Amino acid sequence: MSNQVLSCENVKASYGAIQALHGVNLEVNEGEIVVVLGANGAGKTTTLRAICNMVATEGTVMLNGSDISKADTADIVNAGVAHVPQGRGTFAALTVLENLEVGAYTRADDEVQADIEMWFEKYPVLGERQTQAAGSLSGGEQQMLAVARAAMSRPTMMLLDEPSLGLAPLIIEDLFQTFAQLNKEQGTSMLLVEQNANLALEIAHRGYLLETGEITGSGSAEELRNDPAVQAAYLGA
Repeated sequence: MSNQVLSCENVKASYGAIQALHGVNLEVNEGEIVVVLGANGAGKTTTLRAICNMVATEGTVMLNGSDISKADTADIVNAGVAHVPQGRGTFAALTVLENLEVGAYTRADDEVQADIEMWFEKYPVLGERQTQAAGSLSGGEQQMLAVARAAMSRPTMMLLDEPSLGLAPLIIEDLFQTFAQLNKEQGTSMLLVEQNANLALEIAHRGYLLETGEITGSGSAEELRNDPAVQAAYLGA
């Protein structure tokens, strides 16, 4: 896991006059799941948005050795980044099937249909409702679809923003098993922003602590789990 897929160096981001990130440095290596832990307002979502150039950003973002700091968001997607935003990443007016097909629009191979069938097998409810508008699904079903849609591009890097937010525990557990499976079977690298620190650290290899727009700590998942300060702040110890 020594090949670097994503690197952020001194990344700053702002919304108008308000600076949200103050020089974030982090990296994700090939085949890694890396979690970013932090309180509400720490800048976690902004970090993911900055990587996709969806917010006014300074600093350097590298993807697979190429500088994407100034690239258009569409070009970043084409380069292999899939973003599952907070609050469900689906096209509400499109059907379930159309969402999956849109997720694969960057691909030119002949395995798209096989991947769609794989996701319908993984989540049978999506197959049953493939002609139904995504916006009419339940919250959990929409999040399943959001993850499947993102994975349909076969990305090298997935950005996951609070995927457990507002979901029932059984659905959350199943989603995180899916993340671990994608990482293990397809080698997909992931940068995961998550409030459920216990669950995130179960599947992550490494993690960073983000406070008020700055990285204040990092370590392996085991090191973070065993850190008394992390336990007190994030793990309910």
